[in-house]
Amino acid sequence: MAKRSTLYIIGVFLPIWTFLTYTFCKEVFLVRKCQNIDSLYTKYSQRVKEEYDSNRRRNYFPEIKLPRNSYDDDTLNYTRQDDICQTYPRENATILMLVRNSELEGALDSMRSLEDRFNNKYHYDWTFLNDVPFDQDFIEATTAMASGKTQYALIPSEDWDRPQWINETLFEDRLREMEDKGVLYGGSKSYRNMCRFNSGFFFRQSVLDNYDYYFRVEPNVEYYCDFPYDPFRIMRLKGKKYGFVITLYEYEETIPSLWDAVEEYLETNEGSILNKEDSAYAFLTDSGLVGKYYPIVEADSDYNLCHFWSNFEIGDLNFFRSDEYKNFFETLDAKGGFYYERWGDAPVHSIGVSLLLRPDEIIHFDEIGYFHSPFGTCPASHTIRLDQRCRCKSDDESAIDITPHSCLMRWWKNGSGKYFLKETQRQV
Repeated sequence: MAKRSTLYIIGVFLPIWTFLTYTFCKEVFLVRKCQNIDSLYTKYSQRVKEEYDSNRRRNYFPEIKLPRNSYDDDTLNYTRQDDICQTYPRENATILMLVRNSELEGALDSMRSLEDRFNNKYHYDWTFLNDVPFDQDFIEATTAMASGKTQYALIPSEDWDRPQWINETLFEDRLREMEDKGVLYGGSKSYRNMCRFNSGFFFRQSVLDNYDYYFRVEPNVEYYCDFPYDPFRIMRLKGKKYGFVITLYEYEETIPSLWDAVEEYLETNEGSILNKEDSAYAFLTDSGLVGKYYPIVEADSDYNLCHFWSNFEIGDLNFFRSDEYKNFFETLDAKGGFYYERWGDAPVHSIGVSLLLRPDEIIHFDEIGYFHSPFGTCPASHTIRLDQRCRCKSDDESAIDITPHSCLMRWWKNGSGKYFLKETQRQV
C-alpha cells in the first residue's frame, strides 16, 4: 500500500516538478539572453555616441566651414562653448513676419520651430506686420512664444492698397482672365497687394528703421535642423547682403512682361549699375545644360525664370533702402505689372539682387534645413544631419535641391558656390 502511494505521488508531482523546473530554467535563460542583448546594444550605442561626441554641435562649436559649396574653411575662428549659462552676442537684426490674425496657429508653428532650432539662444526681436490691427489673442500668444521682444505694426494704406493710378477696368479684366486660366492666385487682389508690398515697401516701415538685417518668416513653415551658427553674424562678417535656401523656376504666366520691364531698366541705367559680367546676370539668363538638366520650361524671353524662394530670405535692409534698389522697384512698379499681371516679390527680389549685387554678396545657406509646402531642403552631409539633429533626409520626396525644377545647380554654375563648375566650364 505504501509503495502504491509513493508511485502515485511520484506519478503526479514529478511532471509538475519537471514542468516548473523547465519553466524556471527557460526564464533564467531568456533573462540572461536579454541581458546579453542589452549589453550588446549598450556597447553599440556607446560606440556611436563616442564616435559623434567629438564633433557633436550640441555642446560646443567646432570649426565651421561656410558653406560646403564655397570651400571657404576659414569662416569664423571661434569655438562653441557649452550652452549652459552661455550668452550669445546678437547682431542688429529682427525676425520679420507679415501675417494675418487668422493665421495665428500657423504663425505659432513657425515661431516654435525657429525658436527651438535657433532663436532660443539669441533672443532676437520678432516684428509682426499686418494691414489691419492685430487682435489681443494674436499679440498674447505670439509674445508668449517668442524668446525675444515682440513688436506689432500696422501697414499704412498707401504702402499696402492698390494705387489710384491703376486702371480699374483693365485690372478687373486681367483679374478675371488670369482666374479663368487657372493661374495660381490669379484672381486674388490681396495677394497682389502682398507681392507689391514685399517687393518695394516692407523695408520702408518705420518699425524697422533701427535694424540692419531681417530674417523673413512665414506661417506654417518648419526648420528641420539646429542652426550651426547665427546667420545674421555670417551676413555681417562675410559681407553678405542677401541669403536664401531654395531657388526654383517661376510660373511664366504670372510675369509675362516682367523681363521686358527689366531690359528697359537695364538700358536706362547702363553705366550706373554693375556690369553684367560683375553681377549675377548669367544666373538669370543661362538656359544651357547644367549636369543632365536643361530648364524644365522654355521661357519666352531671355529670363530663364530662376528665382530665390523668398518665403525664406535673410537680407541687409540697407541694400533694399538704397537708391539703386528703390529705383529698380519704382521702374517696375510704374508698369503696373503687380496688378495687371501677378508679379511676385520672389522674382522681383531675385532679379534685383542678381543685377545690383556681386555674386559673392549673395549666400546660399546650405546648412539650414527648411520646409515650406510643397518644397524643402535638407543638408546633404550625413554627419551634418546628425550634428544638427535634423529631422529630414536629403533624398526626401520634398527635397528640391538637385531636382529638375530647382535652379540651385544653375546658381552653383553662374553665381557663387560650386567654383569647380566654373573652372570646368572654362576648360571645355
